[in-house]
Amino acid sequence: MKNILVTGGAGFIGSNFVHYMLAHHEDYRIVVYDKLTYAGNLDNLIAVQNDPRYAFVQGDICNREDVESAVRTYDIDTIINFAAETHVDRSIMDPDAFIQTSVYGTYILLEVARSLGLERYHQISTDEVYGHIPMGQSSKETDKVDPRSPYAASKASADLLVNAYFITYDLPVTISRGSNNIGPYQYPEKAVPLFTTNAIDNLPLPVYGDGRQMREYQHVMDHCEAIDLVLHRGTIGEAYNIGTGIEVENLSMIEILLDTLDRPRSLIRHVADRPGHDRRYSLDIAKITALGWEPGHSPEEAIIETVKWYRDNEWWWRKIKSGEFRKYYEAQYGERLRAAAPQ
Repeated sequence: MKNILVTGGAGFIGSNFVHYMLAHHEDYRIVVYDKLTYAGNLDNLIAVQNDPRYAFVQGDICNREDVESAVRTYDIDTIINFAAETHVDRSIMDPDAFIQTSVYGTYILLEVARSLGLERYHQISTDEVYGHIPMGQSSKETDKVDPRSPYAASKASADLLVNAYFITYDLPVTISRGSNNIGPYQYPEKAVPLFTTNAIDNLPLPVYGDGRQMREYQHVMDHCEAIDLVLHRGTIGEAYNIGTGIEVENLSMIEILLDTLDRPRSLIRHVADRPGHDRRYSLDIAKITALGWEPGHSPEEAIIETVKWYRDNEWWWRKIKSGEFRKYYEAQYGERLRAAAPQ
């Protein structure tokens, strides 16, 4: 493993992974391959843009010719696939792009890896493939997938494709399924950056339903460290859950966020829930911890650190929230917020 193609590397987790790998592996070359959709942002990579070990290629993973060209040009031996449409709300509004990118795009990447004989293919997945998890249970990697949104279904389908290529073609693959990531460079449609940036501007926070949904909030750099470990010490053909093992109610997350910014609880607005909203995710992380990994942040520490990053980096998110984001925000939350406004 020396020349790594990071698809979706201009997105949230992908860009943080690029930063992590360049900081921890001085002899690796990292090539980012990204379509630069609304959530792909080269500002995420400003800090490494002059690093001679880094290169950027704009391209779509659904275009086999372009993927093969990048792999050949940079002598790629490993593909790590972060590329995906990731927001559940958008998948409910318009599922087409999710199926195209996560299913067909993953197929193209697997075909390129197989036909060119790459050393490794790693798929970035999500805990959402397991669906809602009842209290008292935690998802193991061997559990059946039970996705409940178009986003989760597209990711579960990709996982099944990856596993099929391992079994059918003996392609050297691994999969990691992460819990809710938070940290720098996350597009502000996601809960923590959305609520943080709204709170900074004293705008209401649209909280779905009763806000009692349970999530494992993990710092993105902890996730990147675990992916690195799977790449180097994971068993070929296996999947690995990556999370904190600690669940947090969304309302508790919001309270930590508001306290960090010294903003009042009155900013909370309970709005109509989204369809099929999973109440609880919980990961059994024994398999990844057995490799010697443990999260470096508690969920509370991750939330506080993330909130402070958005507070201190308005240059990054203000221009995002002034563009396409406004139309999306109105479509997603406008009526909900108007219906929930104090009378």
